[in-house]
Amino acid sequence: MEASVLECVRSWKSFRLLVVGDFMLDQALCGDAERLSPDAPVPVLAVRDSSATIDTPGGAGNVAVFAAALGGVVSCIGVVGHDADGGLLRAALHRGGCETRGLIVDHARPTTTKRSLIGRAQHRHPQKMFRIDVESREPLSDAMQAKLVTAIEAQLKECDVVCLEDYCKGVCTPELCRILIELCKAREIPVLVDPAAIDDYSRYRGATAITPNRSEAERATGCTVDPAHVVDGSRGMASQLLKALELDAVVITLDKDGALLETRLDGACHLPTVVRQVYDVTGAGDMVLAVLAGAVANHMPWKEAVTLANIAAGLEVEVFGVRAFSLAEIQAQLLRIAHVSSGKLRSRADLMVELAVHRAARRTIVMTNGCFDLLHIGHAASLREAKALGDILVVAVNCDAQVRTAKGPDRPINAQGDRAELLGELSSVDYVTIFDEPTAAELLRAIQPDVYVKGGDYIGKEITESAVVKSYGGKTVFVGVRAGLSTTALVARVRESFVVGGNSIPS
Repeated sequence: MEASVLECVRSWKSFRLLVVGDFMLDQALCGDAERLSPDAPVPVLAVRDSSATIDTPGGAGNVAVFAAALGGVVSCIGVVGHDADGGLLRAALHRGGCETRGLIVDHARPTTTKRSLIGRAQHRHPQKMFRIDVESREPLSDAMQAKLVTAIEAQLKECDVVCLEDYCKGVCTPELCRILIELCKAREIPVLVDPAAIDDYSRYRGATAITPNRSEAERATGCTVDPAHVVDGSRGMASQLLKALELDAVVITLDKDGALLETRLDGACHLPTVVRQVYDVTGAGDMVLAVLAGAVANHMPWKEAVTLANIAAGLEVEVFGVRAFSLAEIQAQLLRIAHVSSGKLRSRADLMVELAVHRAARRTIVMTNGCFDLLHIGHAASLREAKALGDILVVAVNCDAQVRTAKGPDRPINAQGDRAELLGELSSVDYVTIFDEPTAAELLRAIQPDVYVKGGDYIGKEITESAVVKSYGGKTVFVGVRAGLSTTALVARVRESFVVGGNSIPS
C-alpha cells in the first residue's frame, strides 16, 4: 500500500480548501511546576518568561493550518467575538498561511478560547495542568447564519473541496449544514465532515465523507463495540452511517488500530497504522481531515488517502500540543516506512524528499561519492571524517556501467546493489544512492549538499564538480587518505598472492 501512496503523493498539487466550522483560539501559558501552594493542595505554575503565552489556532483552525502546510490555499468561514481574542485568532491563522475574511464578528458571543496551563516538573516534558474554556454553545442567530451562507456562496466558486469541522459550539447548525451540503452538491464540490460528539448525525446527510472516531461513531449509531474486536465491531457502524447519511465514504478512526474505511463502491476494509508512542492525541483527528481534504482534491483513491492520513496522524500524536507538518515531512515518514526493509538505499527522488526535511530542521548535509568496490578501512576512515563535517552524510555510488568505463572490463568486483548495501551498514552513513552519470555534477545540482567531500588524493587535481558546488553556495572539503589503501591496490595484491602460490586468476 505504501508504494501506491508514494506514487500518488509524488504528483501532489496545491489545492483550494474552504474550512467551515468552529474556529477557536488555543492559548498556552507555560512555566515550571515544582512545588505545591502553601495555602491549598494545588501545584504552583511559576511563569518566568514574559513571552510564555503562546497563541495558536484551534478547532477548525487546526484543519486550516494543517492543510496550508500541505500546500493548500485555505479560506476560513466561521465566527469570532468582538474581542481581543478574535484578533489573536486571526493573527494566528494568518501566521499559518490562511485567509480569514470569512470569519464574521458576532457581538452576541465571545471568541471560543481554550486557555491551558502548561507545567514542567524538574525541566522535563511539559504537561497540561488545567484548562479554562471561554465559549458559547448557543446556536447562531438567523442573521449570523445568513451572513455565513453569503460568505460561503462567495468563496465556493474558488475551492476544490470543503471541510466541515463541528465542535458543537453553535456554528454548525442543522440548517447551515444542510445549506452548505446542498450548495456543494450543486457545484460537485466534495464535503468532508469531522462530526461533533452528538447523537444525531442527520445534519450531515448528503456529504461526501465523514470521519468520526470510534467513541463518536458509537454514540451516533447507538452501538457498543467490544474492545477485543474493535475492527469487526466498527464495520457495522460504518455501514449504518454510510447508508443512513447517503455518503460516499465513512472513515472511523481507531487510534492504535488505524482506521476502518467503507465506501459505497468498494465496501469496507481495515487500514492498520504503525503503532507509536503516544504523547498527546490533540489534533490527530484534525490532521486526518486536513490530509483527506488534500488527497480528495488530488483525486487519490480512498484507501491511499486514508493510509496517508493515518501516517500524518501518527506524527501528530508524537508531539505535545499541535504542530502543522509539511507534505515533505509526511512523505519522508512514508518513505521511512516503505524503506524499512531496504536499509539506507534511496532513489534520487526519494532522497531529495528526505533531505528537504533535514534541511528544514537546519541540519548540515554532506555528500561524497565513489565506486567503493571493495570496502576497506581507508573507506571507513574517510567516511567517518566526512560525517564529522555535518549532520547527514549521503554517499553516492557509481553504477556498474560507469565503473567498467573508468576501471576496466573486470570491474566492479561487487555489483552496485551489494556495494550500496555494504555502505549502508556503516554507522557514519545516513543515505546511499546510486547514480548513472559519468560525474556527480547532476546529482549535486539536484540535492545541493552544504559540503561536498573528496579524498586528499584529489588535492591539486581538477575536480569537475567543484564549479557546481560553488554555483549554489556549497563548499568542497578534502579529507585524508591512508597511503597504499585502495581497491586497485587490494586487487593487485590478491592477484600477486595467487601467482606466487602457483595459482592463476583471470586478469
